[in-house]
Amino acid sequence: MEYNFSFPIISEYLGVLLKGLVTTIEFTVVCLILGIFLSFFICLLRISRFWFLRLISSAYVEFFRCTPVLVQLFWIFFCLPILIGVELGNTASSIIALTLFMGAIGSETFRSAIQGIPRDQLDTGSALGLSSFQKVRYIVFPQSARIAIPTLLSNSVSLFKESALVSTVGMSDLMYVGQNVSNTTARPVEILTTVALLYFLVAFPLTRMVSLLESRLEKKIGG
Repeated sequence: MEYNFSFPIISEYLGVLLKGLVTTIEFTVVCLILGIFLSFFICLLRISRFWFLRLISSAYVEFFRCTPVLVQLFWIFFCLPILIGVELGNTASSIIALTLFMGAIGSETFRSAIQGIPRDQLDTGSALGLSSFQKVRYIVFPQSARIAIPTLLSNSVSLFKESALVSTVGMSDLMYVGQNVSNTTARPVEILTTVALLYFLVAFPLTRMVSLLESRLEKKIGG
């Protein structure tokens, strides 16, 4: 069967696809910000002196790292409302699912970063009379966040790509719009190829930025 390409169809629907891309980026940024704060909190629990907090946080991290994001999303969208008796909707379910995913993968990033903070800085904070919360706020979080930036950017790329899964619950992101346009026009090759290229145009510069930051960090540490 011969397929006749129709490239003008791309320009006709490019504006709609770009709107979907904007929605995807906005959604990713929201989940990224929430996920970073959640991952730092989970990291603090994982290094807590209380064993039950370490156990609960470790179980959370391992569960969300070892199960498919699609299964997590479906469980939150279909099952959680049954258990709590509240209809969440696709937007809230998607944000919760990807934020929890980001929190899990980001906690390991922060834990490694915190281990890189010199112990004498924490001792200095104690000598200055800072409380545990103040040491976390003024010493631990700023420095660990700076150390973790390259890996967090890499995590953000993963989050951006995983966000395509929210189309399965009806979120009007790039993938959802692309599928609808593809079905409407019966032009899957042109439309879905364009969707893939749009994802690439966002993700590729981020991956290059990650590589650049990692190389600069290695030079800084080595120097």
